[in-house]
Amino acid sequence: MKELVEVIAKALVDHPEEVVVTEKVDGKNVTLELHVAAADMGKVIGKQGRIAKAIRSVVKAASSKDNLRVDVEIV
Repeated sequence: MKELVEVIAKALVDHPEEVVVTEKVDGKNVTLELHVAAADMGKVIGKQGRIAKAIRSVVKAASSKDNLRVDVEIV
């Protein structure tokens, strides 16, 4: 899942070298923290959070196959 979020975020931002995804695993719960440059924060969140919701939906669909609960936090 970490790679999926990283690929999506790098495609959206102007500074892909500053995209960092950290993963915290706690049993079947996984938390992915997405760090981007301050200038790219709006591109990852989108108007009214639409892009952030879309990223979370894609990750949720991909993680359901592995019986995991994945939360994506944009930091």
